[in-house]
Amino acid sequence: MSVASFALLAAACVGLVALAVQLVQVLRHRREQPLPHPAMGVRPGISILKPLCGVDDDLEANLEQFASLGYPNYEVLLGVKEMTDPAYAVARAAVTRWPQVMRLVLQEGEPGLNPKVNQLITLADAARHDVWVISDSNVRVAPGYLDEIAEGFADPTVGCVTHPIGGIGERTLGSLLDNLHLASSAAAGVIAAKRLAGQDIVVGKSMALRREDVEALGGFFSVKDVLAEDFVIGQWMTRKLGKRVVVARTPVFNVSLRKRVGDFFKRYVRWGVIHHTSVGTPTYLAQGLLNPAPLALLGALLDPTAPAFAAVAGVTAAKALMDVAVFRVLRLEPVSWQAVPAVLLKDALLFAAWCNGLFSRTVDWRGNRLKVLPGTRLAPVETPAPAELTPSKTGPREELLAG
Repeated sequence: MSVASFALLAAACVGLVALAVQLVQVLRHRREQPLPHPAMGVRPGISILKPLCGVDDDLEANLEQFASLGYPNYEVLLGVKEMTDPAYAVARAAVTRWPQVMRLVLQEGEPGLNPKVNQLITLADAARHDVWVISDSNVRVAPGYLDEIAEGFADPTVGCVTHPIGGIGERTLGSLLDNLHLASSAAAGVIAAKRLAGQDIVVGKSMALRREDVEALGGFFSVKDVLAEDFVIGQWMTRKLGKRVVVARTPVFNVSLRKRVGDFFKRYVRWGVIHHTSVGTPTYLAQGLLNPAPLALLGALLDPTAPAFAAVAGVTAAKALMDVAVFRVLRLEPVSWQAVPAVLLKDALLFAAWCNGLFSRTVDWRGNRLKVLPGTRLAPVETPAPAELTPSKTGPREELLAG
C-alpha cells in the first residue's frame, strides 16, 4: 500500500472515531439537566426578532406556532424589507390574526451588505423588551423554548443562548439532505465543540442575547458587513465582554419540505467559503476528517485492493449509521430508511463544497456577487472593502394591525 493511500485511509479512520465521540456527546447533552441557579424562575420580557425574506416552506404554520408559546411576556416582530416581498402578505395576515403577540416592521435603509443584519438593525430599534431572540423564519420550536432561554439568562455571566438544530418535514431528496446535514454535522458539531473543547459556535437560526450586551458590542450595526454574523457575535461575547455562551438542551427544528438537490449544494458551496474564513485553514482542514467516506474512497482508488475497498465499505456504513442516529435524536418525527442511502449523496456533495471552500473566496448571495474576507467580512467583488459608516438614527417604520 502506498504512503498516500495509507494516510488517507488512516485519516478516514480517525474521522470515524471523532464522529463516534461526537455522537456520544450529543446523547449526553440531550439527557443532561441544568444545575439550578438562584435567580431561576424569573421570566424577563422577550422580543423575538424574526427576519422574513420570501415565503419559506410552511411559513404560515411556522408563524402560527410562535403565536402561542405559552410564555407570559413576549412579542414577535416580523421583519420585511419591503412591501413587494411575498412574505409581506403572510406577515400582515399573521399580525391581523394575532395582534396581541405579533407586529410587522418594515426595514429602514440598507446600511450594510448582510441583508439579514439590515433587518435586525431595524427590528432591534422596535423591540420593547431587553432580551432579544433572533429566530429564522423556517424554524419551529419545542415546548418550553422561551422558558429555557429565560433559565439561561438567570445567570448574569451568560451572554448568549443558542440552540442545536434538528430538521423536519422533508418531502424531497434535497430537503432530506438539508435536514440530515443540519442535525448530523451542524448541530452535532456545535454540541461537541462546546463540551469537548469549550469552543462556542453560535447558530443564527436561534440565538438569544441581552439588549445591553448587543449595544456594548456596537449593536447589530457592527456586523452589517459580516456574512457569519451569528458566529462573530458569539466570539465577541466571550472575547470582548467575558460572558458565556450556553447551548440549550432542546433543539429547534428546521422546516424543509421541497428543496431541490441543487439548492442544497449551492447553499453549502457558499457556507464552505464562509466557514473557512471563520475558523482558518488549519481548523478547516481538520474538520474535513469528519467526512471520512470520500477520504477512504480516494485512498482506495490510489491503491485499489480488496482490503482497501472493504475499508471504504466499513467507513461508509458506519458514517451513515452515526449520521442517522444523530438525526433521530435531534428531531420529533420518525426517520425513514431512505436517510441511510441519502447520507452517501450528502457526503459526496459536501466533500465537493468543502474542496471549493479551500480555494474560493467569493459567494453568490441573493443575486449579489460578494467577496468574503477574513472574519467573513463582506465586500462587493467590483469594489474594495467598504469603510465603516456611522449608524443612522432613523427609527423603524412599524405597522400595527388590528390593535
